[in-house]
Amino acid sequence: MRCTFLLKAFTACKTALLVMLICIPALATAQNNSGAARKSIEAVRITRAPVIDGVLDDDVWALAKPITDFHQTRPGDQTPTSEDTEVRILYTEDAIYIAARMDDSEPDLIATPTLRHGQGLGPDDRLVIILDPFNTRRTGYRFETNLNGVRHDALYTTVNNFNADWSTIWDVKTSLYENGWIAEIEIPFKSLPMDPNTEEWGFNFGRGIRRRNEEMAWVSFNRGFNPSIAGTLTGMRDMSQGVGLDIVPSLAVVQQKNHVSGDSNNQINPSLDAFYRITPSLNAALTINTDFSAVNVDSRQVNLDRFNLFFPEQRNFFLNDADLFQFGNIGNTGNQATSDGSQQNARPYFSRKIGLGAGGAPVDIEYGGRLSGRVGRWNIGTLAIQQGADGALDPSSLFISRISANVLAESNVGFIITDGDPTSNLDNLVFGADFRYLNTRLSSGMALEGDAWYMQSETPGLVGDDASWGLGLRSPNNQGWRGGVGFKEVQENFNPAMGFVNNAGVRDYSLDFGYTHFMKPGGFLQQLQTSFDAQRVNFIEGGLQTERLRFSVLEATTNSRDFLRIRLASNKEVVKQPFVVYREPGRQVVIEPGNYQFYRGGIRIATANQRPISFSLNTFLGDFYNGTRSNYNGQIRYQARKFIIEGGYEFNNISLPQGDFITRLITLNTQYAFTSNFYWVTNVQYDNVSEVLGVNTRLQWIPEAGQEGFIVLNYNVEDADKDNDFQALSADLSVKFTYTFRY
Repeated sequence: MRCTFLLKAFTACKTALLVMLICIPALATAQNNSGAARKSIEAVRITRAPVIDGVLDDDVWALAKPITDFHQTRPGDQTPTSEDTEVRILYTEDAIYIAARMDDSEPDLIATPTLRHGQGLGPDDRLVIILDPFNTRRTGYRFETNLNGVRHDALYTTVNNFNADWSTIWDVKTSLYENGWIAEIEIPFKSLPMDPNTEEWGFNFGRGIRRRNEEMAWVSFNRGFNPSIAGTLTGMRDMSQGVGLDIVPSLAVVQQKNHVSGDSNNQINPSLDAFYRITPSLNAALTINTDFSAVNVDSRQVNLDRFNLFFPEQRNFFLNDADLFQFGNIGNTGNQATSDGSQQNARPYFSRKIGLGAGGAPVDIEYGGRLSGRVGRWNIGTLAIQQGADGALDPSSLFISRISANVLAESNVGFIITDGDPTSNLDNLVFGADFRYLNTRLSSGMALEGDAWYMQSETPGLVGDDASWGLGLRSPNNQGWRGGVGFKEVQENFNPAMGFVNNAGVRDYSLDFGYTHFMKPGGFLQQLQTSFDAQRVNFIEGGLQTERLRFSVLEATTNSRDFLRIRLASNKEVVKQPFVVYREPGRQVVIEPGNYQFYRGGIRIATANQRPISFSLNTFLGDFYNGTRSNYNGQIRYQARKFIIEGGYEFNNISLPQGDFITRLITLNTQYAFTSNFYWVTNVQYDNVSEVLGVNTRLQWIPEAGQEGFIVLNYNVEDADKDNDFQALSADLSVKFTYTFRY
């Protein structure tokens, strides 16, 4: 039966891929690499490594040729920078070393609000490094730091999207001097998959000066830089990744208490992760008794829709090499009319399904293995997991394999298969193929992306109508015109048990276009934008389900990074089955079947977050089904040298003929840095829909990259009958330490 299924799927895959291949061959010939001359620099090999202290007093730095030809990407484009930047590159057998001296005529105004490792550096003056060790111009690694020496790393899943939750081991030290700041960086070759036969790497630098909203780069095109738009680092040879073995044991002591049932549970959880490079570019990983007790809590959301919300993965084991499992560019359209859940709909592999039971409670992962990396033009991601039993749920063996091949200059073609169901005792198989076209150097000065994909599932009891497929074409430009169109069909019985589906039996059409204009440098405004985004979802059986239109009348950004947006929106909703939009003890508000059309308008104001005090305010007013909705949400943030406090509030006042209600979501986040490696972070969240107030507070100690210690307390109280009398719900305390041994 499965052979017949695979044959059907393969035939349909060929049809879908041929549609895209017919549409774009002429475009492939339009590629023009002269739009931005490809720069190159030779890395200097040394035998004695510099001391990483942020001082640059080692004699070996004089051996490296300085890179000084930086230019603006904003507010100007290819124009001289306001401050000089000098970068030097060295390498030994074991690591690459990067030194950056960044002049600043007002060093007291260097923005440094980010305190701890792993956080994004959007509000900071920062240095950005992009490495593409395979020189494929398709994916790569991003390293960022600020004056505090914060390490933030990310993995490019496509050339225009990166996963900021990915992390690896590297080191940086920084210092301030009278005319600016210095960063000295060491990235071990053990931390980077690479091809030892590739002597040329894709390579680029960027720098941001926040108070001027100035971005600069070594190589850029159309105001952007990414793995496909980069220079070349030459002379990389005779590098060593050692044995290629990382052993990462961890020990967690966990105490849990359920205050409702009175049950308590004390656990000592040893776990082990091991990583081995079979070849320099092909990695094997093993996890045993995997522990996720120190994973960050999700940001809470209030759902006023009839479809499930989407929460991203945060567990490191599943984030490593996540780019290799990316399929069909699903989730990366950027259309503002579509929700996250709608964009991710029909995703074949969603790692958050692993380690969760049918009711959403955690289930033990007994052991698992992963094979991932690159062999020649082939990109390989294969994962096998043994999940434990949970009540009526039997132990399950789960398998995912994603293989793609690089074709043309920047494109790829591949397939995916998943086998197993982590949330039931039924069998499940999903098979799919996709083609991704990318051209970042059209002769017109614009970029072009295209994708085509097809999938089919096989689940006992679900016969027929079990496929999903899609097409997309986009031109995602940073200036001038941009736009895209997309289509996906998700049939009623399409069931990726290890994927994500929140809306089946539909055909989803999307359209977006916009225009960005950069003002002349030196004025108050830096850029103006306008855009139109649309989504129409039809039932496959016929008729409209949802239509969403979003018109950004004006988006204005100043040279100091303040922001204003004025937006209009229109919704049409065809509700066939009643759904509960709000409930409380003794009452629930139900949206009845019917056809609804409603309009809203809104404004957003945000001040630049590099300032000591910053805020954002967003309001949307208008219709909501057969009533009205007033939405107000905002955040305010105060930051000092070692302390940050940020509060958020979202308020919905909804009036419907069947009942009025109000929703509130309140958040409070604090961070305090005792040292550059020791933090206290607290996250408090409350919403009046669940009536649960949750506190997550943690002490985090990172003596150096690859070593982490945590003390984490989660405490929840609940007002189940909504009478303002909160009772203890649950509590758990975890103490965990992880150490990486590298060979």
